[in-house]
Parts: sequence; structure tokens; C-alpha cells
Amino acid sequence: MNFEVKSAGRVLDLLEYMASQREAVPLAQIVRDLGFPKSSAHGLVQTLAARGHFVQDAAGRYMLVEASRHGFPFRRHEEPLVVTARPFMERLRDESGETVLLATMNAHCDMRRLAKCVSRHRVRYDVNLDAAITAYCTATGRMLLAHAPKEALEHYLARVQLLSYTRYTVTDVDRIREMLVKIRRDGYALNDQEFITGSTGLAAPVFDAHGAVVAALNLGMPTIRYVERRETLLLMVRSIADEISRALGYRR
Repeated sequence: MNFEVKSAGRVLDLLEYMASQREAVPLAQIVRDLGFPKSSAHGLVQTLAARGHFVQDAAGRYMLVEASRHGFPFRRHEEPLVVTARPFMERLRDESGETVLLATMNAHCDMRRLAKCVSRHRVRYDVNLDAAITAYCTATGRMLLAHAPKEALEHYLARVQLLSYTRYTVTDVDRIREMLVKIRRDGYALNDQEFITGSTGLAAPVFDAHGAVVAALNLGMPTIRYVERRETLLLMVRSIADEISRALGYRR
């Protein structure tokens, strides 16, 4: 006998379908691909969006919040940031050919990845959104630490265990402080094989309308491709981060 509840089955079908999509999809595509009645599909996606498991972009397309599969849907203040940033992230991924990540940091210097657009190269950088982030030796982490309040930064540096993940990892606390000053001044952060050998990351700040850094935009790639195009890639990530900031209302 089949004891499946139809509505529950549709929710699961929808979640599995959205998990298989690499891009945001419009409601019409969901209706077509799953064969749901339009009214039913609309009700389901709106319910899941209201619960923080889906997000809708400015074009009306839906995407699954990656972290919701691990129990971490968006917090209320994060959703507008992701909705605004997502089309810019997709453009940066397409123009650079590399993986784009968006991350934020709380008052205790704990980090959280909010969204990603993965490179289409066969050899590419990728990471689970809920994987732990080591702030002091990653580009996104350094960018956000560079803009953290002084007291929060000092508490972080006092408690964190500075481990060497590769032979390139900087673990001297005074050098890290110097790097953070330079990052704040220069407007970008670099992680060149310090967390994963053969992988390089570039990050730029994202500002809100009040001039506060609310996120870091990161471009992750195999080091060999970074070496070939470093200046171009740096210009791209800084330019797109600036466009996101202006879309959030930031004015220099």
C-alpha cells in the first residue's frame, strides 16, 4: 500500500529538484519540470522561501539555500544581501571563469558563507557552504578581520590557534596584524596557497549604505590560473564588489 502524503511528497520532490539546480530557476520552469499545478508550486516555493530555505532574486527566480540542507537557512538580515549580490556573483563567475563566494562575519569573528557560484571549469575550486572557515589564513577571513572592531579582533587573535595548513601559512601574529592593516588600506585580501596547496583566493569588501563592511566577495581558483591572470582577476573582484556595494546603497 502507498501511504505517501501527496503534499509532503511534493515538498520533498521540490527540495530534491532545487538541490540539483546549479542556477536560480523561475517558477515556470519548476512547474514544467516537476509537472505541479502552478498554484500548488507557487504556494510551496513561497512557503519554503518564508521559512528561509529558498530565496528569490530580483528577476523572480528561486534558489535553494545551500546551508538549509544542514539546518542553517538564511538569517533574516542576510537574505537581502544574497538576493542583491547573486546576479553580480553570477556575472563575475561567468566573466572570470572562477568560483565566487560571499561570506560574512559576526561580532565574535565567527564566519559564515552565504552563497556561491561555482566555476564551470573541469578543474575548479569548490567548498561546502557550511564547512568551517579559518579566518586568519583565508582571503575572505582576512578581509573581514581587517574591518572588524579592534576589541573583537584582539579577542579573536588571543583565542585562535594559529596552525600551519601548508608550508605557506602565515602564523606569526604580528605579521598577521601587519597584513590586516595593509588589506584595509589596499582594499583587497590575498590567500596564496596558505589554506590549500594549489589554491588561491582573492577577496574584496562589500559595504552597506552606512559604509560598514557587511561581507567579503571572494574569487577562488587553482593557483596556476591565478598566476596567469592575477591583475585581471583582482580588478574583476574589486569591481564587482564595488557594484554590489552601490546596489546596497553605498556611496563613497
